[in-house]
Amino acid sequence: MSRKTERYQVKSANSLWHIYKTVPFWKVVKNFIVIQISRYTPLISVKNWLYRTFLGMKVGEETAVALMVMMDIMFPERISIGRNSIIGYNTTILAHEYLIKEYRLGDVVIGDEVMIGANTTILPGVTIGDGAIVSAGTLVHRDVPAGAFVGGNPMQVIREKEDNNKTKGDSKEPDLD
Repeated sequence: MSRKTERYQVKSANSLWHIYKTVPFWKVVKNFIVIQISRYTPLISVKNWLYRTFLGMKVGEETAVALMVMMDIMFPERISIGRNSIIGYNTTILAHEYLIKEYRLGDVVIGDEVMIGANTTILPGVTIGDGAIVSAGTLVHRDVPAGAFVGGNPMQVIREKEDNNKTKGDSKEPDLD
């Protein structure tokens, strides 16, 4: 399955050379400053407020973004993170790709109760389903199904969502109800 991105061709120099034709210079400056402040802010509620207020990101309640997370500087408003999710240390979330002959933009949608391990890179146009777990150091280059455990470079599904519709007593785990 390919990522959901919009593609824009360029005719002369590489697409990054044309950056300020695709995104306003002062927007990039503002976003850079806010993202750098957020990367070092240890107060999660302040960090989420900065993302929502100045970057236009959707960040759910009780979501925790760790130190040094690098949000997309050009198009952070295309990033959405659900409630009660964790984004691990030094993760990079991109909503753009500047290539030689084209640039691509794509929304990144991270569901509710998602765990993203440290040093992960998430590419544009990816959706990570509710309850998914992404292991540390993963390159997320395609959608992640809800409840799946994924990891690696290239990313692979390690385990699909478990069926939680078993009847009580089927499990060897103690019943805590």
